[in-house]
Amino acid sequence: MSRYVLTRIASTGLVLVGVSVLTFFIAHVVPADPVLAALGQHAREDQIQAYRHAYGLDRPVVVQYVQYMRRLASGDLGLSIRTRRPVASDLAEFLPATVELGSTAWLIALALGIPAGILSAIYKDRLADHLVRIAALAGAAMPVFWLGLLLLGSLYYRLHWLPGPGRLDLSIVPPPPRTGVLLIDSLLAADGPAFTNALRHLVLPGLTLGLFSTAVIARMTRSAMLEVLNQEYIRTARAKGLTRLRVIMHHALRNAMIPTLTVIGISFGNLLSGAVLTETVFAWPGLGRYATASAVSLDFPAVMGVTLVVAVFYTLANLVVDLLYARVDPRIRYE
Repeated sequence: MSRYVLTRIASTGLVLVGVSVLTFFIAHVVPADPVLAALGQHAREDQIQAYRHAYGLDRPVVVQYVQYMRRLASGDLGLSIRTRRPVASDLAEFLPATVELGSTAWLIALALGIPAGILSAIYKDRLADHLVRIAALAGAAMPVFWLGLLLLGSLYYRLHWLPGPGRLDLSIVPPPPRTGVLLIDSLLAADGPAFTNALRHLVLPGLTLGLFSTAVIARMTRSAMLEVLNQEYIRTARAKGLTRLRVIMHHALRNAMIPTLTVIGISFGNLLSGAVLTETVFAWPGLGRYATASAVSLDFPAVMGVTLVVAVFYTLANLVVDLLYARVDPRIRYE
């Protein structure tokens, strides 16, 4: 197992190198000039040349990439053209909000999707199955921005059950920033009102972002459960007199989790990288809004930094899923 983990970590490094190569050269073949985007169309020629020299944009692309990789090896992601700050500092500021939102949406998707898939498989072709399948289809087809606006308009504007956009109410003093995740920071500061308020602010964007993954997980769980429930060992377990709950949870669900784990791992990466619309609708100061603003302003160092962070999350999620395979199914061994 240790050798396998080390091999996967090494392969993760190769993946990141490949991502950096593709991102870097694609960014430099885009028919747009980041200098003009930063300085404006009326910038003087001497200003343009000074700007290019300051950021190394007047050098050959290969030389720029080699220098970029040297800085990257030391943890330097470069300087943002838009914010004039180190990209690493920008990511450290915006990433925790996206991790908090993505993790909340992921937990919501698990809490709703897996039970819904189990229920749908148990009551196949009955009312519960039809309701789950219709809900899953609607959740997968519903546009995220429309769902977010619908939840805001109903639960916040009309009914006043939940707070609106943002991470905290204006009347709440934020806790001291230690991790950047408000729930954790408020717990560390023993600030109950901030924790409660931050948790309430997470409900609407978490639901908006998590419902699509809920639909995918529910459909995959249903499909895997239906296949497992028809196996001979399930009939044997029932013939031995085991309770229905034990047969479903211990024998059927555990074996059905193998394909479902793959979807769960991919969903986590998708939630972290695909929160752009949700963060825009709910004014969430996360990585999605930062990436969008950077792409619009042709801030290539920031775009490449975001891409590398997303690639790290995807590869780590795949590694965790592979390790969980062996935990769920003892027959799986990694050498």
